[in-house]
Parts: sequence; structure tokens; C-alpha cells
Amino acid sequence: MSATRPIREKVVAYITHGRRLLVFRHVDFLEAGIQVPAGTVEPGEDPADAVRREALEETGLPDLALVRFLGEQTHDLSGAGGPEWQRRRFYHLRCDGEPPEAWRHVERDPSDGSAPLTFELFWARVPDGVPSLAAEQNAFLDSLLSSLQHDR
Repeated sequence: MSATRPIREKVVAYITHGRRLLVFRHVDFLEAGIQVPAGTVEPGEDPADAVRREALEETGLPDLALVRFLGEQTHDLSGAGGPEWQRRRFYHLRCDGEPPEAWRHVERDPSDGSAPLTFELFWARVPDGVPSLAAEQNAFLDSLLSSLQHDR
């Protein structure tokens, strides 16, 4: 890792409801692939607070409980045109409410300053129904499975 390239702090949320994982598509950017909620940690913000904030902003789900930290990875974006490294912290969150099977949600204030983003969210059965996730977001799915086993 180069000391001259910035490291951006990110969080990734694996949100479950029973044995299902919440995933989404960008309605206007299908080429972005299927993802899970994720985003940038603000300066001075605790990563656990950031993952709850990002999850709410991207899903609209208010009934989310932080289950556990799953791990972290450093991700190099230079191959994707990005100038930086990302330190990603992965968390398991549980939806305690009764969410819809599928819905659309608009993130009104993306952290990159872009126009509002519309997400098409839906649940995927863990583990066999989880589609391939973009941007190496599948890195801690095995840890999520272990976390789900502990919650039984």
C-alpha cells in the first residue's frame, strides 16, 4: 500500500432478516451490479455508527440492530479508475421489523455529492440464493454465515 495514496474509510452492511440477505440494484446504473448497503465513514465518526447511518440512508429501514463486526479488508481502487485505497469494515445488522419483500428507496443526499440515487432492494436467501456481489462485497459472506449460526 502506497503512503502517497489516500485511504478512505468505508463500511459495508450485511443486513439480514431471518436467513435472507438484503441486496440492491442501482435503478439508473445497472452496470454497477448487485450490491449491499455501504458507504463512507465521516471524519470523526465511529464506524459502527457509520454503518447504521449508511444502512438507514440506503434502505429506509429504521428497525436495524447491530449484531457484530465481521472483519475488514483493504481494497485497491486503482484498477477501477480510483486514486485511493479503501479500508472496508464489514458488519452484520439484523432487521427486526417486518420489511417488504422488495421495494424502491431513494437516497436523497449521497456522500459524493451526486444527484439522489434510487435503489431497488430485495432479499436473497442465504447462502445459495445470494447473487454475485459487485466490488468484492462478498468478502465476508462466510463470516456472515457463522454469525447467523451464532444467532440461532
